[in-house]
Amino acid sequence: MPTFNRRQLVLLVLLTLAWGLNWPVMKLGVTDYPPLTFRALSMWLGLPVLAAAMWTLKVPLRLPAGPGGSHWLELLKLSATNMFVWHVCIILAISALSSGRAAILGYTMPIFSALIGAVLFATALNRRGWVGVGAAALGVLLLLWHEFTALSGQPQAVGLALVAAAVWALGTQLLRRTTLPAATLTLSFWMTALTAVVMSALAWAFERPSNGAWPPMPATTLWAIVYNGVLIFGFAHATWFFLARSLPPVASTLSVMMIPVLGVFSGAVWLGERLFWQDWVAVALMVVSIASVLWPAANTPSSPTSR
Repeated sequence: MPTFNRRQLVLLVLLTLAWGLNWPVMKLGVTDYPPLTFRALSMWLGLPVLAAAMWTLKVPLRLPAGPGGSHWLELLKLSATNMFVWHVCIILAISALSSGRAAILGYTMPIFSALIGAVLFATALNRRGWVGVGAAALGVLLLLWHEFTALSGQPQAVGLALVAAAVWALGTQLLRRTTLPAATLTLSFWMTALTAVVMSALAWAFERPSNGAWPPMPATTLWAIVYNGVLIFGFAHATWFFLARSLPPVASTLSVMMIPVLGVFSGAVWLGERLFWQDWVAVALMVVSIASVLWPAANTPSSPTSR
């Protein structure tokens, strides 16, 4: 397993905080407001934040066209698997589920990623990798221990969250292998822009009021949109794409397993969602999962014949 450098570790911590705390924020944002519209507005707010960051860092906005527009076709494929399906499915799921449990279902992604890597891309996992995947899977099951009865009443929402996780896992594998000659921030900007268009079209088609007047926006929804626009689409997605492109898929995916744990506990604090002993055991398992990819491997002594 690769070791993380200091920059990657700092970004990982910030990403965990931003994404982990966002689960109860999203739940509050969609409680009294149409979910697809909420997500679309957040993305449109995040685009100028990303553009400002690119201008400050002198990152080019233009994506090379490629032969026959192939680069744009590749970008569309990455956008569909990393963002289109994820954002549509998960924002609808969180409308019906508790924020913490939606986070848990969404972060079955590393388990799907390991399986997709092994089946579709012949990516062999070493023992530490399988330990990490197993610990993450067991942690997810423990976190869902008291939710099976409640979740059985929301099969569509559960299915949406699992579809979102599986497609995101495939997108992570594709993003790691992409040969697009563009900076990560450039990819993040255009993937967000394409997704904002898709979300806006869906919001217009399915959430537009019959009288044409959109409902007034509650103050809670407004600050949730600001949080998502600035911290999620302006920072977190670009950070995740950087980690996904610079690290092997198993390392990047398992390293973010504290996000659903933070989602569960922040939901308990802000929204009064109840915690059980299984939640605490799951925290320990997530730590094991993360340690399996972050803990430096012992140096293997060289054999006498190799000297």
